[in-house]
Amino acid sequence: MTLNPMNPIMPPSVNSMPSSPPPVKWIPLWSSLVFLCRSPKLLAWSLVLVLFTFALTWGGYLLAVSFIDARTAGFFQQAPDSTGIWGWLKDLSWLAMKWSFMVISRVAAFYLAFMVAYTLSAPGYVFLSSAAERKQAGLAFEEDAAFHLKGIVTDLWEGLKIGALGLVVTGMALIVSFIPLLGQLLVVLLYSYYSTLMFLDYPTSRRRWSLGRKIGWLSRHGRPSLHLGLLPAVISLIPIVNIFLMALIFPLFTVHVTLNFGLLEQRAKEEAAALTAQSPQTSSAIT
Repeated sequence: MTLNPMNPIMPPSVNSMPSSPPPVKWIPLWSSLVFLCRSPKLLAWSLVLVLFTFALTWGGYLLAVSFIDARTAGFFQQAPDSTGIWGWLKDLSWLAMKWSFMVISRVAAFYLAFMVAYTLSAPGYVFLSSAAERKQAGLAFEEDAAFHLKGIVTDLWEGLKIGALGLVVTGMALIVSFIPLLGQLLVVLLYSYYSTLMFLDYPTSRRRWSLGRKIGWLSRHGRPSLHLGLLPAVISLIPIVNIFLMALIFPLFTVHVTLNFGLLEQRAKEEAAALTAQSPQTSSAIT
């Protein structure tokens, strides 16, 4: 056996094994915006989706807020007696609960309305995501799964499951929001990962991914998932303004998540191929 002159202890086949791959190059939001603006077709379709999503979200938000206020108006009509130190503490706690409930209920109303808009406008965003991925991948673009009735029913069922999960997330956010400081952080984390899941649904729906597989992707890519969903989650916590901003940025984040999803999936395929090719070489080197 000939020894490697750079390392006389290890044989050439073992010493030349590839090291761990470099981290995936992240596509920043600004680059995704430039990518979107350079395509007139994607930009025009995004404008149509913005108007449609805004109209649906605004109408649903007004209905949801009216429903919540009608059921909870009597809870905070009369403040407690503020006489003395104990009364002052009770009054302060009452005000904190009142404003916390008002903010969180508006966020919940927004997400309930947005779930309806999200479900009804989903086919348009799937088309936008597919078009962006096709433009990014070029000849390497993988065609959609076969178009048939079973696939359509599967997509609808998966969309309903994501909508139902949104109700669960909203309920959890309402509960944990009453925990001082930590509760608000947990609310942001919950909505960050859920926002990423909503955007992830578009590039994965044409691949017929199940909800479990989508959640598994979030688990494997925890930091990128938080990175992708953090800004939409923070925007959603701003009452009133969230409706305008979310409708405006939703096409952009659909493209942004699609582009980064494509990069991460391409890296996963390359690593799997490299591992497959490396395994026989490692076995022969050890032998």
